[in-house]
Amino acid sequence: MIVERYRPEDATSWNAFVRDSRNGTFLFDRGYMDYHADRFQDHSLIVKNEEGQPLALLPGHVDGTTLSSHDGLSFGGMIVAPQTTAIHFLHAFEAVLKYLQAAGIKTLNYKCVPHIYHRQSSDDDRYAFHLLGAQRTRCDVLSVVTRSDPLPYQGRRKRGIKKAEHARVTIQDDQDFSSYWGLLTETLATRHGAEPVHSLDEMRLLAERFPENIQLTTARSKEGEMLAGVVLYLSDCVTHCQYIAASEQGRELHALDLLFDMLICDASADATYFDFGSSHEEAGRFINRGLIEQKEGFGARSVVAERYRIDVATFVPGTLTGALR
Repeated sequence: MIVERYRPEDATSWNAFVRDSRNGTFLFDRGYMDYHADRFQDHSLIVKNEEGQPLALLPGHVDGTTLSSHDGLSFGGMIVAPQTTAIHFLHAFEAVLKYLQAAGIKTLNYKCVPHIYHRQSSDDDRYAFHLLGAQRTRCDVLSVVTRSDPLPYQGRRKRGIKKAEHARVTIQDDQDFSSYWGLLTETLATRHGAEPVHSLDEMRLLAERFPENIQLTTARSKEGEMLAGVVLYLSDCVTHCQYIAASEQGRELHALDLLFDMLICDASADATYFDFGSSHEEAGRFINRGLIEQKEGFGARSVVAERYRIDVATFVPGTLTGALR
C-alpha cells in the first residue's frame, strides 16, 4: 500500500473519489473541508494500491503530534471505494498507521461516519479498532427517523401540528439566511448559552458552493414573520438538521412541529433517514431531556456517532494484517 499526503492539486480526483465512495458525503468535498483551512493544518491522506489506484481517503488535520479526523467536521473517518474489501481495508489502515508513526504522529483521534450515511456497508474501521484495542472516547446519540418505516407521532406533536395549521403557519424553502441567523443566534444564546459554529458569512458561502446539499427551510406566520427554521444538510441517505431555532411566538404556535412533519413526510425526499442530530451538552456527557423528547415525539430513535483514540506510538505492525489467515 502507498500512503500519500493530500495536495491542493489532488482536489479534483479527491472530490470524484468522495462522490463515488461507499460512505462519503459532501462534507468531505474539498470545497467544504477547505472553507476553514485557516483554522486547521491539513494533513489528509490518500491510500493507493501498488498500481496507484486509490482505495481510501482519510480527511485529517495535525496539531503537534496528534492527527484528528476531523475536528472541523461532524464526522471524518476513512472514506472507502466500492472495490475496497475488508482485506484491503486492514492493509490500508495498517499502512496509514505506519505512515503516521514515521511522520512522528503519536495519537490518532478518529470520528466514525455513522452507518446511516453509508451508501453501502462500511463498518470496517470498527473491526480494526477491536483488533487495535482502540479507546472509545465519546459516543453521541443521534435521533433518527426511518422514513420507510416511521413510528407514530406522540400525541403532543400531533396537537402541535394542528395548532400551527389552525394559525395558518406556512412552510417554505427560504434564502433569507440573514434573518434566520439573527433568530438562530438569539435562540442559542438565550436558551442554551451557545452560538452557531458557522458564521453567517460562512453559511452563505457553503450554501452557495453546495446549493443541492444545503437548504434553509422556514416557518412563517400568516403575516410573513419568520417563526422558526432549520438548516438542512442533504446527502444521498440522510436529511440532517444542522441548525434548529424558533422564536417565542414560533414556540407558542408550535411552528417547528408543522415544519418537521412536512420535512419528514416529504414524498419527494430520496433520503431514507431524517436525522435530527444530537441533544447533548458538555461534550456528550449529558443529554438535554427536553430536546431529545421533542425529537423522539416524531418517532426518532437512537443511532450512535462514535469517536476513538488510537495510540499510534505503540502500534505494532502486523496487528491488523495478522488477523488475515
